[in-house]
Amino acid sequence: MKPVASMSAHLFLRLCGIALLLTLAYFGGQGVARISDGSAALLPVSGAASTSWGLGFGEPGTPPTGTVSANTLKKYDAYYIEETAEKKLYLTFDCGFENGNTPAILDALKKHDAPATFFVVGHYLETSPDLVKRMLAEGHTVGNHTYHHPDMSKISTEADFSKELESLETLYQEVTGEPISKYYRPPQGIYSEKNLQMAKELGYHTFFWSLAYVDWKQDDQPTHEQAFDKLLTRVHPGAVVLLHNTSKTNGEILDELLTKWEEMGYTFHPLSELCGA
Repeated sequence: MKPVASMSAHLFLRLCGIALLLTLAYFGGQGVARISDGSAALLPVSGAASTSWGLGFGEPGTPPTGTVSANTLKKYDAYYIEETAEKKLYLTFDCGFENGNTPAILDALKKHDAPATFFVVGHYLETSPDLVKRMLAEGHTVGNHTYHHPDMSKISTEADFSKELESLETLYQEVTGEPISKYYRPPQGIYSEKNLQMAKELGYHTFFWSLAYVDWKQDDQPTHEQAFDKLLTRVHPGAVVLLHNTSKTNGEILDELLTKWEEMGYTFHPLSELCGA
């Protein structure tokens, strides 16, 4: 019989090897390690089937680096930032459901004459058609966040991919009487190179973001101070801002936030200026 110490050492080495293999497999598939504040530790993504959009931050007020460069994204009609020295901001909101904060968000945008793009899912169109109509009436853009909000990188066929987008297009047309703007945001920021190409072939521009914070946790909403700390120190020229309409904090602070950004010299612009469509 082997000594207990030898058996323990052998078992330890085997467990270490298994842990290493699992770690490599995980990061190889993910492509990026997400961090709790919405930023990311950039990792090699070659060969990865899917990638989670992430950001790496430098000095306050400077543009972050994305998982993929702005130039690389452009070949797929995709964007996360405008490379400019002008203090321009592009406001976007992801709308998974309605919990009472969108009216205050729309009030603040109207007060500041700030155009925004709202990326909606099927559930939102089904349950909040009047708010979608208000978005349009007040000069905002509504974009496609897919019908069911799945991990689109797991959808490999063009037929299934287009169904997620076209199902929302159909419902949007029924609700508003107008065709939806061809602006697409991948659910959870998860995508693949094939996804980007398929979206482009369907006539869509894909939009990620260069400024966001953890505002989506319903049971752990950030304080006003925590929100301002992230959104004021990380703002930068040409930022595509991602906020969630479900955030109580966003509904409460947006008027003051827009005022503070204006005081810093920023102006608000529609995504059409960024993508030219």
